[in-house]
Amino acid sequence: MPANSIRRALVVALVGLGLSAASVAQQAVRVASTPTGIPFTFLDTKTNQISGIMVDLMKAIGKDQGFAIEVTPMTFSTLIAALQAGKADVIAAAMYITPTRQEVVDFSDPIYTYGEGVFVAAKDTKDYKSMEDLKGETVGVQIGTAYVKPLTDSGLYKEIKVYDTIPDIIRDVNVGRIKAGFADFPIVAYQLAQGGYPETRLAKNYKPVLTGSVGIAVKKGDKAMLDKINASLRKFKGDGTIDKILATWGLK
Repeated sequence: MPANSIRRALVVALVGLGLSAASVAQQAVRVASTPTGIPFTFLDTKTNQISGIMVDLMKAIGKDQGFAIEVTPMTFSTLIAALQAGKADVIAAAMYITPTRQEVVDFSDPIYTYGEGVFVAAKDTKDYKSMEDLKGETVGVQIGTAYVKPLTDSGLYKEIKVYDTIPDIIRDVNVGRIKAGFADFPIVAYQLAQGGYPETRLAKNYKPVLTGSVGIAVKKGDKAMLDKINASLRKFKGDGTIDKILATWGLK
């Protein structure tokens, strides 16, 4: 083979190898998240991208572990199914670590602990301190959350309506279709603090009973990914990275 031909063949081979290496390097970890869980995850209309605490945390983990992330928005109730179906590698959302969920996915170390909040119409001046204070009423809760079963099992309420998103619950509280809504306290508190729902208020003296910890979920048995996530989380807890991310979004 002529020298020029050999050189051309060598260049083609090297380019091919380079492209293959680049494509491997560019493979991103697919992160399933929700567009309605501010400040944990939400759709930033300015950038048209999912943002929030869990996204910031996954970006930091990716940087620490040497991988890029690709965030896909999904409704909360479809997150686990998407992970099981191989449509995502990781769930990063305001998802409690619960025994039921641990049967089908594996969770990281706990990241942040909180409980449920109760919100009612601003014109409702009653001081709600417990679940029992809403006995006999119709209340709302988001589908797929850890609150649905305990509220149903309590037998306290006339009816429990299930909604796709927290804004949907707020809407029905405001128009009087339901008396109150139950949802993650920090998510509701953050949304109401932004001033977009002046007709709604949090029950300030309500004491949560359904507390839990948020974690990052991976497919059952995906030890390699789980080990990477936990290694970074433990590092970030020690160096203050998690606290800094939480503080950025108004949480402590």
